[in-house]
Amino acid sequence: MKTRLGCLSKKSDSYSDFSEFLPPAHETTARCLKLSTDEVVRWSESFDHLLAHKYGLAAFRTFLKSEFSDENIEFWMACEEYKKIKSSTKLMSKANKIFKEFIEVQSPREVNIDYRTREKTKQSLSDPTPTSLNEVQGKIYSLMEKDSYPRFLRSKMYQDIVNRAHAQGQRRSV
Repeated sequence: MKTRLGCLSKKSDSYSDFSEFLPPAHETTARCLKLSTDEVVRWSESFDHLLAHKYGLAAFRTFLKSEFSDENIEFWMACEEYKKIKSSTKLMSKANKIFKEFIEVQSPREVNIDYRTREKTKQSLSDPTPTSLNEVQGKIYSLMEKDSYPRFLRSKMYQDIVNRAHAQGQRRSV
């Protein structure tokens, strides 16, 4: 998967570089992934569809990085990993790391949450459980769904992905 997503790792100030997300219309390449138009269009049906598709998530992350606003998706992903931890020692360690990186005031990748949520989360993480971050994760999810996701769908980046997938699909059917 790392090789397939290598196409996404090139940091860019423009959306046009994201066209490398799909193979060029005139050639087939194993390095970049191939998506059907249906898959790409399905990302626009719901935010859940986008996040559930590994390449949809990768595209969304790349879009947010291009806008220098990827802390929310990175926080959401960290919370998803946090929920899977079974060991209480590892849970405590990961909770501390997430708090210091995303939740604490003036943290390196501070997410935009209100004071009450921040304090409630801090209190909840004093004795962490796999659900300790659910409330704050839900707030960040809602923020992305209402703000970042619609911008992603309107972006040149997403439109290019749809167009390239469509062109690729037409090539296959000829």
